[in-house]
Amino acid sequence: MSDAQIAPKDAPFGIVIHGGAGVRERAEMSPELEREYRAVLEQTLAAGYEILKRGGSSLDAVEAAIRVMEDSPLFNAGKGAAFTNAGTNELDAAIMDGKTLKAGGVGIVKHIKNPISLARLVMDKSPHVLMVGEGAEMFAREQNVELVPQSYFYNDRQYKSLLERRKLEIPFGGSLKTTSGLISPGEGDSRLYGTVGAVALDKAGNLAAGTSTGGRVNKKPGRVGDSPIIGAGTYANNESCAVSTTGLGEFHMRLLTAREIPVLMTYKNMSVQAATDEVMLRRLVKFGGGGGAIAIDRQGNIAAQFTGNGMYRGYVKSDGKTVVQIYKD
Repeated sequence: MSDAQIAPKDAPFGIVIHGGAGVRERAEMSPELEREYRAVLEQTLAAGYEILKRGGSSLDAVEAAIRVMEDSPLFNAGKGAAFTNAGTNELDAAIMDGKTLKAGGVGIVKHIKNPISLARLVMDKSPHVLMVGEGAEMFAREQNVELVPQSYFYNDRQYKSLLERRKLEIPFGGSLKTTSGLISPGEGDSRLYGTVGAVALDKAGNLAAGTSTGGRVNKKPGRVGDSPIIGAGTYANNESCAVSTTGLGEFHMRLLTAREIPVLMTYKNMSVQAATDEVMLRRLVKFGGGGGAIAIDRQGNIAAQFTGNGMYRGYVKSDGKTVVQIYKD
């Protein structure tokens, strides 16, 4: 009998998702496009919630949810991945089990339709935590993972974003001018559109976190961001919470943003929301970074915080009510 089957009938459960903190400015968001974003976010939540509702694991819920966003061209993961400065697509992802602290990650994969599922296989079917490049794709073939040509990841929006940066000679991590003027990387670039992630608590009380990304546009080939780095972009521990972050990875990796949140909860007795606020709005900003984070603790309390004008996000808890948000208010 599984843990979920013997869990109390009223055990809390829930899932929180994000589609990145670099949202389009309101002036650029047509009603039709906003409906598209909301529809995918709702579909993402439904995929994870249905698994949790019937007693499935938080790991399965996180993987299923992220696959939905990886299959959408609206987000910078999977199908909608950003381009390197060489005009290629290189994807990263990670998943972590809060019960066992096992984790799996992949980086610089070029032909993996759903990197989050390959990250899960690294965790479940290999002795490793992180595999990258050709070795990761060799492992994928051994595991009969679906591979796709590089052309699968092409989309006009992301390629035009690369060309625009090349033309204007925008350095890596720099921001374009928006309708409101020049903004800093910490405030978020409305044309970057983000990394995706999910965190979940299942009926057995187990937490899980996952993150998937195409990386920052105009990155050098071979660059790995924070998403597949355990403690930077992804972290889960049943003793505290599960976290997924988004933003310029170079900052998150140096601060270990995803790990900082549970550390504050454990050693300073902060709530999940207070810890998320402290890390995202103070520590990360003071360090010169920006972005967003989502989290869920072992009691089912949730948190979401970001530094820019919004973050594609949503959640469903035990009551089944779906909440999807994009902007700050």
